[in-house]
Amino acid sequence: MHILRRIIEFMDKSDINKKLVEQVTDRDVDFAKWYTDVCLKAKLAAYSPVRGCMYVHPYGTALWENIKAGLENRFKATGHENVMLPMFIPEGLLQKEKDHVEGFAPEVAWITHGGSEKLTERLCARPTSEVLFCDYYKNEIQSWRDLPKLYNQWANVVRWEKTTRPFLRTMEFFWQEGHTMHETAEEARNETKRMLDVYAEFCETQLAIPVIKGRKTDKEKFAGAMETYTIEAMMHDGVALQSGTSHYFGDGFARAFDIKFTGRDGKLYNPHQTSWGMSTRIIGGIIMVHGDNSGLVLPPNIAPIQVVVIPIASHKEGVLKAASDLYERINKVTRAKIDTSENSPGWKFAEYEMKGVPLRIEVGPRDIEAGTCVAVRRDSGAKVEIKISDLGLRIPEILKDIQDSLYAKALKRRESMTYTANSLKEITDIAKTKPGFVLSGWCGSQKCEDEIKEKAGLSARCIAPDKKPSGTCSCGKPAKHMVYWGKQY
Repeated sequence: MHILRRIIEFMDKSDINKKLVEQVTDRDVDFAKWYTDVCLKAKLAAYSPVRGCMYVHPYGTALWENIKAGLENRFKATGHENVMLPMFIPEGLLQKEKDHVEGFAPEVAWITHGGSEKLTERLCARPTSEVLFCDYYKNEIQSWRDLPKLYNQWANVVRWEKTTRPFLRTMEFFWQEGHTMHETAEEARNETKRMLDVYAEFCETQLAIPVIKGRKTDKEKFAGAMETYTIEAMMHDGVALQSGTSHYFGDGFARAFDIKFTGRDGKLYNPHQTSWGMSTRIIGGIIMVHGDNSGLVLPPNIAPIQVVVIPIASHKEGVLKAASDLYERINKVTRAKIDTSENSPGWKFAEYEMKGVPLRIEVGPRDIEAGTCVAVRRDSGAKVEIKISDLGLRIPEILKDIQDSLYAKALKRRESMTYTANSLKEITDIAKTKPGFVLSGWCGSQKCEDEIKEKAGLSARCIAPDKKPSGTCSCGKPAKHMVYWGKQY
C-alpha cells in the first residue's frame, strides 16, 4: 500500500509539477523574468490598466498584513501613535522646503483639474508626507511639553517611476511612514537610529533577511535630510535592496514651516524632525532572498499559511475525517489550511510549493493506520514521519528550524558574496566578474564616489559603522570610512 501510494503520488506530481514549474523561468537564466513569474504565478499581484500600478491579490495582501502587524506591534511598543493625513499636497506647500521638492520633482504626479475645471493651484499625489506633517505639526506644537510627537501613518504614495516592476518599483505603493518631532537634536538622532534598529530586528527575526545597517553618503541621502540611515539586504543575484530608511532632518523643515515651541527657559526654538519608512518593496526582497525555481519560499513567521494539510486518497473512507482532525490540531498552534478540493495531490503539492507554504502535512490510509503523518519542508524538501500525538510539539519546532535555516542560508550567501578591495582597479575588476557587495575604504570625497559609480557601476550602499577605516580610498588617500558598494534595485 505504501509503495503503491508513493508511485501514484510521484506520477501525479511529476506531471502536474512539470506543467506548473515550466511556467517559471529558471532563476539562474533570467533572474528578472523569474521574479516576475513568481509574483504572478504565486498570486501575489497582477498588472492593472495603469502602468506601474498593481492589483494585489488576497495572498499578497495577507503577506503585507502580517508584515504590517509585526511592524505595528513594534511601533506601538516604542510609543508611536497612528494618524491619517490627506494624500493631496498643494504645490505651494510642497515648495516650502527647497532641497526636498527638488529631490522629488521628477517623480511627482500632478493633478491639474477637478472635474472639468482647471485648479487654481496644482495638487500633487503625495510622494511622501514630510510637508503635510509639518503643516499639521505647526498647530499641534506650542510648548516643550507637547514634545516629542511620535506619529506613524499607513498610506499609499505615488512616484512617477520610469521603469517599474511589481513590488520593487511601482508608481503607487503601500508603506508606513513615521514622522516625529523632538525637543533636541540628540533626541531626534536617537529616534532615527532607534527606528533603524527596529527595522533591522524585524527583517532578521521575522523575514529571515540579514541586513547591513549604516549611514548613507551625502549623495545618496534622502532629499532634505541631514542624515539618512539604511538597512541594505543582498538579493540572491548579489544586487542590493534598500529595505528600510530612517532620516534625521534637523530643524530645517521646522524653520521652513515656522514651527516653534517655547522651551524650558521660556525662549522660542524650532523642533528637530525625523522620518522613517518601510514599504511593500520588502515583499520583493522576501521573494528574491528566499525564492527558488519552484516559486516562493516564505519564512514561517510571516507566511499567511504556515502549514497546509493535504489528504492522500481522500476518496477512501476515513481519510477526510482524519485530515480534518489533523487540521484542527495544527490550527491551534499555527496558521493552517486544509485543502479538501478535488484537485489531485500532485497539483496541490505544486500549488503550495509555488505559494511558498513552509510546511506540508500529508495524511493517507497507511498513515492513519500507523497513527502518523508525513511532514514535508518547503525550504529543503526534506520529509519526516511524525506521530500524530506529537504534532503539537513537533510542528512549532520544525517551523522554527525552517525560519532559522532560511536566515542562516541567506547570511552565508551574503558573506560569500562580499569582497574587499583597496583600489579603483580592484573595485572595478570585482564588479565586472563577481556579483555582490564590495567593501573598501573611502576618503569622503563625492568625486571618488562618482568615479566608482562611473567606472565600476556601483553606488555607495552605506557607510559601515562597525568597520574601522583601514587602507586607502580608490584615489590613494587615507580612508576615513569603510563603505559597502553595490548595484541596487
